[in-house]
Amino acid sequence: MTDSHHPPVGIDALALACPKAFIAMDTLAEARGVPSAKYTQGLGQEKMAIASPVEDTVTLATAAARRALETFDVDPQSIGTLIVGTETGVDHSKPVAVYVHELLGLPERCRTFETKHACYGASAGLTTSLDWIASGRARGQKALVIAADIASYGLNTPGEPTQGAGAVAMVIGEHPRLLRIHPNTIGDYTRQVMDFWRPLYSKYALADGHYSIECYLEALAGARAAALDGGDEVFDELLACLYHVPFVKMAHKAHRKELECVHHRPFDLDTADDQARFDASYQRLVAPWLSLNAQVGNIYTGSLYLALMDLIRQSQASWADRRVSLFSYGSGCGATYMLGQIAPSAHQWAGHCDPQADLDQRRRLSVGEYEAMIAAVERAERAEKLDPSDWGVLEGLAYVGTQDHQRQYRWLGRDGLTPAV
Repeated sequence: MTDSHHPPVGIDALALACPKAFIAMDTLAEARGVPSAKYTQGLGQEKMAIASPVEDTVTLATAAARRALETFDVDPQSIGTLIVGTETGVDHSKPVAVYVHELLGLPERCRTFETKHACYGASAGLTTSLDWIASGRARGQKALVIAADIASYGLNTPGEPTQGAGAVAMVIGEHPRLLRIHPNTIGDYTRQVMDFWRPLYSKYALADGHYSIECYLEALAGARAAALDGGDEVFDELLACLYHVPFVKMAHKAHRKELECVHHRPFDLDTADDQARFDASYQRLVAPWLSLNAQVGNIYTGSLYLALMDLIRQSQASWADRRVSLFSYGSGCGATYMLGQIAPSAHQWAGHCDPQADLDQRRRLSVGEYEAMIAAVERAERAEKLDPSDWGVLEGLAYVGTQDHQRQYRWLGRDGLTPAV
């Protein structure tokens, strides 16, 4: 899979940052008067991360990136490209990436920008970084790609149970410790569709849910065909199939489509044979890597990479050089299908990629607390001063208000002091 003339390139470090609070889906279902199974089984979700007024795309992206650099001992001065993929930026013009650049103390010679294409932005940044390194322009430097988003649809809306918030940071470089990605196994797909969009005058997105699922599945077939060029036999070699997961049940629909592509026929899950074949494949290739998505919720650009993190945290020495597929979809629409290869050292870093301890420390919100937090977030954009302690945020980076139309951030420590970056 690797080119003997070029060193392998791929994901060298991986880290997650989430808000400090969540609401359980059974709690939300009870408050909305629907059976809990509608959310926990119908959508496949268990918990939903909720960002407070002092947690935004900048704070989440910076926290994830800082964790990736520190945990994997990556020198910030080695970062030559910084890309933040997001559809929930904090400014129409100024990118999230420049805030992150300053807060991390990255070098001035670092190329820095933001990518927006609904849930596809981070994957666009990933493939751009792979090309940048493969071209030789990186000259030994690494890229830092961050998927950071806050999915928000408003209270008592159809999209309410598919919200979430978080950021996944990836360091991209030569001789990666986690996952190799070869450029010859990447396929792209683009088509102008109106399945999900947010006009400039609207705080919340507009969506045609059923049509969006159709577009997702068509894009999967198109990008997959572009990547494999008829080489369906590779499917039998796969260790895992990773998909964009706006809600866990979407992975079920995506894998059914993938099997239809492999077998060149529709899969009728009402028949015993097709159902058995599908279940066996899904349980082996997809289901084991969806726990983090179920605990965090929809994080748009980072959803695919939550599944990847779930895979890597379970990696074993015997998985070395095994192939995995990754599919990224962004409404509007753009998509990429690619093959990765588990790096021989991945199992040695499995514990470094496991965010479970942090997720277990989050605060569970009551419905009243959740609704009050959402209402406060609505007002936070114009607030001149915010106190992070009001929202249980005592450590890390916090958004503390907007003064003279400029967003203000502050590092917090256990003793209230600002730690060095």
